[in-house]
This record gives sequence, C-alpha cells and structure tokens, in this order.
Amino acid sequence: MRCSARNAGFTLLEVLVALMVVAVSLAAIASEMVQMIDAATTMQNRTYASWIAHNKIAEMRLANVIPDVSASSGEVDYAGREWAWRAVVSETGVTNLYRVDVTVSFPGGEPIMRPVTGFIGEPVPPGQSNRAWNRTPGSANPPGATQ
Repeated sequence: MRCSARNAGFTLLEVLVALMVVAVSLAAIASEMVQMIDAATTMQNRTYASWIAHNKIAEMRLANVIPDVSASSGEVDYAGREWAWRAVVSETGVTNLYRVDVTVSFPGGEPIMRPVTGFIGEPVPPGQSNRAWNRTPGSANPPGATQ
C-alpha cells in the first residue's frame, strides 16, 4: 500500500497545538523556577541576618562589661552586602542579667529579616560562671543532685 500525501505527516493545526502545549509547559516551569529562586534567596538572607544578630550578641558578651540598658544600631558589610542592625538591651528582673534583642534588616527601612534574643550576665572570673547556682556549705542539695 502506498501512503497518500494527506496521511504522510502532521497537519499545521496539529503542530500548532503541540507547540502551544510545549509553550504553556515551559511557562509553568519557568514560573516555578522563579519562585524557587526567590525562596532560596529569602532563606539565604534570613540565615545571614541570623548570623549577624548572633555575632552582635557575641561581641557584646566578649566585651566583658555590664551593658547599659539602651538601644544601639549600626550597619555592617556581610556577604558582599550592607545590613542594618539594632540592639535593644533591657533588664530581666534578675540581678546583673540583661536581655538583648537584635534585629537585622536591609538598610532603607526594608522589613526586619530576623530577630534574635540573647542574654548577657555580669562578667565573672573564669570558672566562676555558675557561682550563683553552686551549693553553699550547709544548704540542702538541689533535687536530683548527687553528693
């Protein structure tokens, strides 16, 4: 049997429908890729902001001084970009223990990327960090403690 010219290939309409299906599929894939890239960038920025906040709290602890109850702010260059930070030191109700809330964002009023809270206590000599919880002579052992 011989194939006639009409049955030998695809019609123009079939080709156009196939191309339309491919175009819609590629558009959907491109849209998903953009969303995934945005999500990854946001996650990366939040991670950097968290590291910056933790670094700021560590710097305050390493200064080895009792912090003033106040607020401070500044900018830092980190991961090839400028970041704005704000630290608020407040009292906790416990003698010589202070709460530090650090927020990190992009400069220019963009929303806060990551708030981090830490605590700073009175500087003490090495080996004395838990002296307030040490058992004093003549006192009862705390529950669960061994002698």
